[in-house]
Amino acid sequence: MLQLKLTRSNGVVVSDPSTKDTLLRGFYGRQRNGVLELQPEEALYLMDVRNATLGSGTKSLSFNELAAMYWRTPKFMARYFTYRDWRVRGLVASNIGAVHSGKARIKAGRYAAVKLRLPKGKITGTFFKNDLMSVLDDTKVSKTLYGKLWFGQYGSYKASGIGSMNKLDVYETLFLLDSGMLSLRNVTRNRLVAYATMRRRDFPSLYAVYADWRKRGYVVKTGFKFGTHFRLYVPGARPGETGNGEWLHSRHVIQVFDKSSRALISEWARAIRVAHSVRKTFILAIPGVSVAVRKPIDFALYYRHGGDADTPNDSRPAFAMLSLGEEEYIGGRELAGAIKEAQRLGMKLLLAIADRETAVTYYKVSRVRLRGSRNDYFEIEWMQP
Repeated sequence: MLQLKLTRSNGVVVSDPSTKDTLLRGFYGRQRNGVLELQPEEALYLMDVRNATLGSGTKSLSFNELAAMYWRTPKFMARYFTYRDWRVRGLVASNIGAVHSGKARIKAGRYAAVKLRLPKGKITGTFFKNDLMSVLDDTKVSKTLYGKLWFGQYGSYKASGIGSMNKLDVYETLFLLDSGMLSLRNVTRNRLVAYATMRRRDFPSLYAVYADWRKRGYVVKTGFKFGTHFRLYVPGARPGETGNGEWLHSRHVIQVFDKSSRALISEWARAIRVAHSVRKTFILAIPGVSVAVRKPIDFALYYRHGGDADTPNDSRPAFAMLSLGEEEYIGGRELAGAIKEAQRLGMKLLLAIADRETAVTYYKVSRVRLRGSRNDYFEIEWMQP
């Protein structure tokens, strides 16, 4: 029987020699002054899963009596359930405070950049403010913009021969206005931005991300079908069929997360799962992040190589876990701060989200570097440990 003791000065500790030896072999706690000090989550896990007993003086305490001491602590049960889930998989999770900054540098994934070259010539169009869309005059240049650079939609989607004229969404319209190639007969640039921002307060942030990728050769289209802001095609992509007769599909989707915004974690987690289900890379964009708010990491996670679980004796932790609840909000600065804190520790960030049934879903976060960009981009992928 594992015997734990609650003290006023050091929290839950282990002094029983047999219990201490067992827990040290399992990489629990931190040994100090002859006793093993446990984090609350470790103690609760041992009581919940390993049938440990907890004593305080002559009294025996239950799981709830210990847990109730922390009921005011932010996301405490989310921390516990994510810790428990990692442990029951046979993997080690340890106190992040015991881990020193890592020497290993986490490399960012690189996306190639190609300078966008627009065709020569001028085009004119009409903007429709309630639809946030413009229709171009039917000219050779407007056809070239669609056929070679995939700006707008000529005719109908996946059927360019049905109907005529090229239609641009508001992002494409503004981009071509800024390039000096497009003129609108009924609105100025400032008025267009005002209309768009009245409809979407985050329009400036979305446009900054759109333009960032577009001017580097990528094709950026609506991500509505996948629950995201944009879908992304590699430089050189054109509308139409691929060599095997199928319509060209995007490889990535982008969700823009303004640095000043806060979002319910379950909302964009849903978009990540949709992207994964259709085999697309989910990219989270945080435009213009300059100062990240430091977000405390919850646990250091050891993973596995092949079939063998890593331990503190033979490996460094692979992931820094940020524990979250389904109903929790997180901000752009906070998320960027957590990613940078994980990098400082020499680990990749792993978001662990405990839902209302206490099931845990994991998302691995990796930094993306788009050459020349000042925005922050992160690939987020669903992970099954």
